[in-house]
Amino acid sequence: MHEPPSKSALKREAHRLQKLGLALTDLKPDVLANMSLPDQLREAIQVRQRISSREGGRRQMQYIGRLMRTIDTESIEQQLATINNQSALAKGRFHALERLRDKLILDPSAITAFIHDYPSVDRQQLRQLVNKAASTRPQGDAPTSDQHRQAARTLFKFIRNHGEQNP
Repeated sequence: MHEPPSKSALKREAHRLQKLGLALTDLKPDVLANMSLPDQLREAIQVRQRISSREGGRRQMQYIGRLMRTIDTESIEQQLATINNQSALAKGRFHALERLRDKLILDPSAITAFIHDYPSVDRQQLRQLVNKAASTRPQGDAPTSDQHRQAARTLFKFIRNHGEQNP
């Protein structure tokens, strides 16, 4: 004969479902709209996102946890994992672009490598942006100037836009 789950196991599962519900309530509305969720759960999550009181939010989270006990959460967990993985990939690409920008500013020979990787790049504009960012770069322990931040940001956008057009 099959034993019912222990009280501790039931509590652990309830907490796991509440955590999953909390992760859903932290999503942006446009991301949430693209997820495949039961209508009642989607509505409960949207209500939770609008609640500002701590106690009301806590009660709504318990309600979301109760709703989640009645549905198969495996597909929801897979969708969240996909969203989180895409977010991690986007962060990785962002940091790689930052490193490339910094390398271009610090090492002029990196421009040649960039042009080799992206032959259709506007070479003159690239060189101008790199030179401007390099010339406004603070020396030693001097604080970063607004001019350098702006020049570096412009170079970053140029690199990002060119990378998206030519993968």
